[in-house]
Amino acid sequence: MVAPLKVGIAGLGTVGAEVVRLIETQARVLAGRSGRGIRVVAVTARSKAKNRGIDLRGVEWAKDPMALATHPEIDCFVELMGGAGDPALSAVDAALGAGKSVVTANKALLAKHGLKLAKAAEKHGGALNFEAAVGAAIPVIKTLREGLAGTGINRVYGILNGTCNYILTRMEQEGLSFAECLKDAQRLGYAEANPSFDVDGHDTAQKLAILASLAFGTKVAQSAVYVEGISSIAPEDLRAAADLGYRVKLLGVAVRTAKGIEQRVHPTMVPKSSSIAQVMGVTNAVTIDGEGIPPITLVGPGAGGAATASAVVADIADVARGIRANPFGRPISQLRDTKKAPMERHEGGYYIRLLARDFPGTAAAIATRLAEQKISIESIVQRHPNGGAAPANGKAVPVPVILITYATHEDAVRRALAAVQKDKVISGRPQVIRIEKN
Repeated sequence: MVAPLKVGIAGLGTVGAEVVRLIETQARVLAGRSGRGIRVVAVTARSKAKNRGIDLRGVEWAKDPMALATHPEIDCFVELMGGAGDPALSAVDAALGAGKSVVTANKALLAKHGLKLAKAAEKHGGALNFEAAVGAAIPVIKTLREGLAGTGINRVYGILNGTCNYILTRMEQEGLSFAECLKDAQRLGYAEANPSFDVDGHDTAQKLAILASLAFGTKVAQSAVYVEGISSIAPEDLRAAADLGYRVKLLGVAVRTAKGIEQRVHPTMVPKSSSIAQVMGVTNAVTIDGEGIPPITLVGPGAGGAATASAVVADIADVARGIRANPFGRPISQLRDTKKAPMERHEGGYYIRLLARDFPGTAAAIATRLAEQKISIESIVQRHPNGGAAPANGKAVPVPVILITYATHEDAVRRALAAVQKDKVISGRPQVIRIEKN
């Protein structure tokens, strides 16, 4: 008989409690699939007295995460505390240093210290598994690291934050403002009281840094990701996108270019016909473009206790099977340095919304500035307020003008719009949204 895998879990929140429950209720299935039993033998959390709805009789309670990480009786340390620093960092590092395997759902820890921890796993022989850190139940880590090991990846992109996707979905479907939808997301528990980490794009950036490393063999570097959030998106942008055959999503995109690996997070217009455009609400999705194969899109719940716990338990089962993959798909010595690609060099199509002053010469001035930067226009839509009727007070009202460009460089767009603003033919700041083709 093979001895059971002995597991210690640090953190018994929604995910940790669900992991304990799954290991208990799925014990026979897990043993059959893994070739050995899996047992939770020790845990630790902030409060021992809290009722978590799980039976912990017979399970040892460690005094703190470090004591659990170095516990002589556990084979696999499961870190579900969160945070990029201590106690998670020290505990995971100690567990790996003791030759134990580690399973974590901590994207912040991996984005900041993933290389250090992967090196420790490589040196001491333990596994470092983190499927739940990106996309929860979506098996994108295993797909990139193992399923597509023989495929060159050209681009990986996706909806990696359910809060932002929920807000954009509600804005589009109900014509609500960003502020209204954010308030509702907070009420429903989809957004935190301080939502900036999600809506400003930083959560997506951490996940993208991990995916880029797996896809392209680069060192994990969140600092290399260009980041924009969704707070500037207005209902009129979503209506215009729909009229033009697009939908707006917050995407994380990592793509191989002639100048290196470009990593970016920003609101993006995607064709309505694309798979990723169909992903609504709090659902996540990742599309992988590989050489010689059609694009692969993985869709599923990207957060939540049950979804995250299922990925954690799958990683524990891999440890029980004896699987020891390189955490980022390659030995640490083979991962290449990466640096932030200047967005000025980005090439693609653009949506531009301007509030043009309604007097002679405005359209010509805008067209001249775009032409000076060799920007070609694919389509132009002008929406006169009140159907073009003269305003009651006789004053000219700025006219919304929407431009879709052919592929061009971002620095050209920025120079053209700066010149248009200097000409004083528009009111306010232009709205610019990048377009991602299929």
